[in-house]
Amino acid sequence: MLLSAVEFRIDHVTVAGKSLKELQARLQAIGIESEYGGPHGNRATEMALVSFPDESYLELIALEAGGDPQMIARHPWARYLQMDAGPCAWALRTNDLAAESARLRAAGVSVSSPQRSGRQRPDGVRLDWETVQVGTEPNGAFFPFLIHDFTPRKQRAFVRGKPTTKDFAGVKRVVIAVKNLDDAVKRYQTAYGLPQPIRQVDADFGARLALLGQAPVVFATPLNAQSWLARRIEESGEGPCAFVLQARRAGRYQSALKSRWFGIDISWFDTAKLGWHLGFE
Repeated sequence: MLLSAVEFRIDHVTVAGKSLKELQARLQAIGIESEYGGPHGNRATEMALVSFPDESYLELIALEAGGDPQMIARHPWARYLQMDAGPCAWALRTNDLAAESARLRAAGVSVSSPQRSGRQRPDGVRLDWETVQVGTEPNGAFFPFLIHDFTPRKQRAFVRGKPTTKDFAGVKRVVIAVKNLDDAVKRYQTAYGLPQPIRQVDADFGARLALLGQAPVVFATPLNAQSWLARRIEESGEGPCAFVLQARRAGRYQSALKSRWFGIDISWFDTAKLGWHLGFE
């Protein structure tokens, strides 16, 4: 059974950097507050987050001060963390991790065994979950990884029992930088049974784009070798390069650039302030 648009639910999206305080300060500079979520149990990273009413969230992950160098080197996002790469991964929530893993394997997609993980919130609440890597790229870079909670999921999403902000309903789209649109489309169609894509060019964004039905994914390939998108692929590889939020109170925020993708207006925050691409529609 293939995932429907309703089941294709974004759990969270991840932004990586060297310093958590710097990541938080940059978000604050564009008017978005975040909450400290605590260190992971890997002796390598800590995180903060911006959670939304639909229970999705934007995760900021950075190297933990005094982290174990060996554990940092082994982290699947070590390269992104050390490069201050920004967007690096995304995850889907699933009610049945085993069933979805089996379905993907049957479709010919590589799926890892479940890996248990967790963290402790600043208030002492212990969170435990398991994840499954999908595909052979770094975890969550091309295909979203899957996550299932052992502790109540709302405790993971809502540090203080409620969304960090109600100005945005949730994470709407993940923009994935790829070298070849056709290859990326075929892999997603194989994995998720998605329809033929709609395509367009956005010269200001510097990309050729493809949207597959109702899936929350937009593929973007560089228009030329000199574009920011081409540089990003060269430095960080294929993977998320931007995230788009669903705004409830768009008038509270300033945009530095506007795009119109597939009939929908997208406003982009100032990348000079933020350091990476974040938009809202």
